[in-house]
Amino acid sequence: MSEVELSVIIPFFNEQGNVLPLLDEVHQELHGVSFEVICVNDCSEDSTGAELAQASEKWPETIRTLSHIKRAGKSAAIFTGSKLVRGTWTQLLDGDGQNDVADTARLFSDVIAASENTTLGLIAGRRNSRNDSGFKWLQSRIANGVRRFVLHDDVTDAGCGWKLIRTQALRDLPYFASMHRFLPALVKRAGWDVREELVNDRARWHGESKYGFFGRLGAGLFDLVGMFWLVRRGQFGVAREMPDARAARLSAEN
Repeated sequence: MSEVELSVIIPFFNEQGNVLPLLDEVHQELHGVSFEVICVNDCSEDSTGAELAQASEKWPETIRTLSHIKRAGKSAAIFTGSKLVRGTWTQLLDGDGQNDVADTARLFSDVIAASENTTLGLIAGRRNSRNDSGFKWLQSRIANGVRRFVLHDDVTDAGCGWKLIRTQALRDLPYFASMHRFLPALVKRAGWDVREELVNDRARWHGESKYGFFGRLGAGLFDLVGMFWLVRRGQFGVAREMPDARAARLSAEN
C-alpha cells in the first residue's frame, strides 16, 4: 500500500476466538478506506498467536503482526504498534470485540474527512450503553468523575477502549504503563483538541476480562497522582519552521 489513511492498532492477550472475527469485521467495515492493521500479541498463552498467523496469511496486504518477547501490558502494546503505523490517523481497538468497527467507519467519514479542525488530536469514544455489571458500572462512574475533576480532560468515559487519534499526536505522548487510561489528558497536554463521540458498546465475544476490581483501583489511584503531576509540568515545543497545526495557536497566544 503506497498511501495509508488509517492505521488500526489492536493489542491481543489471550483472545482466542476473537481474533479472526474481529479482523474480518475490520476488513468489512473499512472497505473503501486505505488502511492497515497492526496486531500486537502480548505473550498470549492460548491460540491467539496461531489465529494471528492465520489472519496474516488471509490478509497479507493489510495485516502486520508483532509479538512481545515478555508480557508488558496494553499500553506497551499500543506503544509498540505505534512505531510501525503509517496512517495519518490511528484507531485503537480492544481485542475482545466490544468496540464496534462500524463507529470507526462512521466517524472517520463524518468527522475526520469532513473536519476543518487541524488541531483535532483525539476522538474519544463514549459508550452509549454498558455491557457490564451494575457494580462495574458504578465504579466506572466514580472513577471517571474523580479523574475528570483532577485532570480536566474533557471526557466522561475515559475507560472506553475506542480511541481515534491523530498519529502525530500519538507520537507526541510520553510512554508509561497504563498511559492508555489517560489518553485524553495526555493529548490535551500536548496541545491538541479532544472531542468525545457516542459509540456502541458490545458484550465481550469470548474469554474473560483481564482487569480485576482491586488491581484496577490500586493502579488507577497511583497513576492518577502521577498524571496530576505530569499535566502540570513541561511544555510542548513547536518550531516555526515545522508544518505543525499547533503553530498558529501558539503564535496567537504569545
